[in-house]
Amino acid sequence: MDENIISINAKESGERIDALLADTLPQLSRSAAQRLIDEGHVTLSGQPLKKNHKCKAGEVYEVILPEMEELPLVAQDIPLDIVYEDEDLIVVNKARGMVVHPAPGHPDATLVNALLHHCADSLSGIGGEKRPGIVHRIDKDTSGLLIVAKNDFAHQALSAQLADRSLSRVYEAVVRGNFREDSGRIDRPIGRHPTDRKRMAVTEKNSRHAVTHWQMIARYRGYCHVQCSLETGRTHQIRVHMASLGHPLLGDGVYGAPCPEKGLEGQCLHARKLKFIHPRTMEQVVLETPLPQYFLDVLSKLGPQEG
Repeated sequence: MDENIISINAKESGERIDALLADTLPQLSRSAAQRLIDEGHVTLSGQPLKKNHKCKAGEVYEVILPEMEELPLVAQDIPLDIVYEDEDLIVVNKARGMVVHPAPGHPDATLVNALLHHCADSLSGIGGEKRPGIVHRIDKDTSGLLIVAKNDFAHQALSAQLADRSLSRVYEAVVRGNFREDSGRIDRPIGRHPTDRKRMAVTEKNSRHAVTHWQMIARYRGYCHVQCSLETGRTHQIRVHMASLGHPLLGDGVYGAPCPEKGLEGQCLHARKLKFIHPRTMEQVVLETPLPQYFLDVLSKLGPQEG
């Protein structure tokens, strides 16, 4: 298979192809996915598709990913907490408050700017002009492990693992309120909020299947420390799912309380564990990072654990 082509399997029916691509390949924005379709780079059985194509479960699409683009971005000498690195990929422990890639309001001082300095010319171009090497996203106020591809070979392999859910991501969070159970499975579809397009919501309209597994770590008075593992990877999935149960993340001003809690502005959420198959060696890689200081400070403010 040409190394610039990746196959995407449709697991559900009814979704537009551009939405499927943007959600399955997080390095692509919706507009970037539409451009690929308009340029004839997305096919079904060899036939180019239109961006309003409605997917059918079982269909297999071939996507020709863009070649390396010249990056008009500035490399900046910003310290990185590197957990793992080799010639194919790099895994960083992203600090809370760092934006992953340039966006309106955040033109520089992002993780991408730091990676350009650290990796020089060694970053995959598949993510496009603004997202070189970025395989998956985490929010600005979410800390933790993020995997970045140094070449297109690694990027395609890791994107395929993300699509078929063999790339495992485990988070830890502090949520408001107390659960009766010690674990659970949240199976609720997520889509754009019907009136606020900047937010996501549990909704049946224009939504995608979303599943989060959670397990209790510790109970506090009025709060719980939980572990969350993603079966799917929708935008803001953990934040939306927990809020839908009446247990928004502590500090989440978008889906929870509008005012800071425990001195924390932004959700208390840390991407703690990452598991994937190395694209070149085909060996399993398991990485874990400790809870950051801000998270430990929050736990200390919650008081003694409850029995």
